[in-house]
Amino acid sequence: MSAVAETVESPIRSRGRVGPRVLHVAEPLPERGPLGQEAVVELAMADDVASGTASVVAVIRSHTGASRVEWWAPADDGDLELVASAGNGVGRREDVALGRGGVLAVYGGCLDAHLASGLAPLMPILRRRCAEERLAQTTVRLARSNEALEDFATLVAHELKAPLHAALLSPLPSRSLEQALDLVEALLEAARSEQCGEISANGAECLEAAGRDLPADVEVTGELNMMLPVPQESLRVVLRNLLANAVAAGARHIHVSAVRSSSWRLHVDDDGVGLEAIEGYAAGSGVGFRLCRRIAARFGGVLELTPRAPGGTRATLTFREVP
Repeated sequence: MSAVAETVESPIRSRGRVGPRVLHVAEPLPERGPLGQEAVVELAMADDVASGTASVVAVIRSHTGASRVEWWAPADDGDLELVASAGNGVGRREDVALGRGGVLAVYGGCLDAHLASGLAPLMPILRRRCAEERLAQTTVRLARSNEALEDFATLVAHELKAPLHAALLSPLPSRSLEQALDLVEALLEAARSEQCGEISANGAECLEAAGRDLPADVEVTGELNMMLPVPQESLRVVLRNLLANAVAAGARHIHVSAVRSSSWRLHVDDDGVGLEAIEGYAAGSGVGFRLCRRIAARFGGVLELTPRAPGGTRATLTFREVP
């Protein structure tokens, strides 16, 4: 007899002749391992805790035949929150306590009285995976903080160089020193807003603050009647640098606008010498523009320069749409 099927012959009559009837009996499926073992493997092999708990819930639903399974785990405030579910059916609900792992809600199906003890080996794996993710997230935040501090120190040196140099040459240095102190305050606020997670900026207010120190013969117009997904002081620092670059390129008119479709876009258009005259546009070290790119990138933004058809330069700050 074959390992895949057995052939059973029995006489049947077909058009007056007797012949064999062949029945194919499928090979039985291999038995599944214990629920706890399968759940541990799914969680241990998952890319992250979220996908691991989703796989575990699906395994539990498959083993129990439940119409729906939910996993409720303790949140940071101690309340239970839904972290994974499988199935859309309904039925009698039975809760299975998982200790510090939370509660399983099983709807319908055949619930094993030993389900909780069978899943006990899952809890140490879950705690380890959660600790690993928290450590990874903390490491990323620390790296970003260090990067922000490095950017802050470089930006302070870059931004203060011009007003402090002017103060040294001026017989009345008080105005230049005031500008330097205002810059320090703005940069400190930008660093604090990044750490506090205040991700919202009024474009019109940022433009007004950024344009205060521009020469009187430079005209700045704006259409910024919307909130942008970046901290207020960070946007002010970026706008100040873009306006200063435009003035350094000989611009006499600067127009700032913002639009939102599939993404947020902020445009700074000037009538300066343009990108082709690199020496005119990039007068200085270029440190300010590079740092503004890094500041924007920390909030999912992209800062680019493109030439304008009528002359001058367009700086575009783009943020992807948040679902």
